[in-house]
Amino acid sequence: MALRTVCVAALRTGTDLGVNNARTFVSTAFLCRQVPPLGPMPNDEIDVENLESVEKYRSYTRYLKRAEEAKNQPAWWKTYKSYVERTDPEHGAEKVDIGLPHYRPSRTKEVRERKQVMKENKKNVELERACRLRTFKIPLDRVQERWEKSSGPFHIKRLADHYGVFRDLFPMAYFLPQVSLRICYSQDNSGQVHYGNRLTPTEAASVPQIAFDAEEGSLWTILLTCPDEHLLDNEAEYVHWLVGNIPGGAVRAGEELCHYMPPFPARGTGFHRYIYVLFKQDGPINFQEEVRPSPCHSLVDRSFKTMDFYRKHQDNMTPAGLSFFQCQWDESVTDTFHTTLDMREPVFEFIRPPVYHPPQVKYPHRQPLRYLDRYRDGKKHSYGIY
Repeated sequence: MALRTVCVAALRTGTDLGVNNARTFVSTAFLCRQVPPLGPMPNDEIDVENLESVEKYRSYTRYLKRAEEAKNQPAWWKTYKSYVERTDPEHGAEKVDIGLPHYRPSRTKEVRERKQVMKENKKNVELERACRLRTFKIPLDRVQERWEKSSGPFHIKRLADHYGVFRDLFPMAYFLPQVSLRICYSQDNSGQVHYGNRLTPTEAASVPQIAFDAEEGSLWTILLTCPDEHLLDNEAEYVHWLVGNIPGGAVRAGEELCHYMPPFPARGTGFHRYIYVLFKQDGPINFQEEVRPSPCHSLVDRSFKTMDFYRKHQDNMTPAGLSFFQCQWDESVTDTFHTTLDMREPVFEFIRPPVYHPPQVKYPHRQPLRYLDRYRDGKKHSYGIY
């Protein structure tokens, strides 16, 4: 009714309405007309006046299931997901788990064991007295062991996703690191490798000590690679260490396919990621194609791709452990390039763009006295001479 009134008023003369052009109101009326939607709108089937008839979910699981079904149903309107998939077809694609199978213990069993431990702790008089006097000491070794067996692998996976480890080493794949790696470059804990901590090339100059829990008679492969270090190809890596057919946990007794090379992040390139990947073998593997000359001081021979290496031996090995650290340039890298690699050291510098100045005006208003210095041809400034 209101739209009809506007149209009738627009047909009057311009002098009656106090305007010169009555067509303005006609155009406005037609532009404001609502266009019906191309399909059903979300929640269009819900009767707002009778909310008691709406089905109750009664549980969060049922609500989540219905929400996932509604999310996967096609919609006639344009969504953010459709825009992203158009620009990046692999966005949101499901990644493949290439790791060892994970068997999660029963939740009921875990709760029962926890309640039993709490009941025993309440009956422990010495524990109660130590807590009251604030002399109780928590055994960190037991906490670490418990963490590694429960939520540790999931936390490590989240850290690896944060640092882009799976994205650069195993595109469209991931694994749950169920075997804990204990890697140390020194006798004390100062040079220990965790999950993204920082070490200097000087601290990581020698072969580290590696330990992990392994069954008797099992075979393993340890790999140290850097996806950020290649000087010619952004998609390639440099392998720093590769040992295969490791019996049990004795890394020294394994077959060294490529001897250890200390980190050499180029100057001016920031922090590089150095990633240890532990593979569990199903049996002995012939690594004749992966053997590098010893000593291997050629960067061409050390060019490497973890995904290609895994695809070649994926029927006989499975990634099981992960650990990595970050490293940036120091003085020892120069010696590595000159002495070990026998080449000139590459140095990268950031070229800053020129400072932007708006177009010069003839009469600058409320500008400082050195306004014209911004537009001088020479580099010599005349600050302070006014």
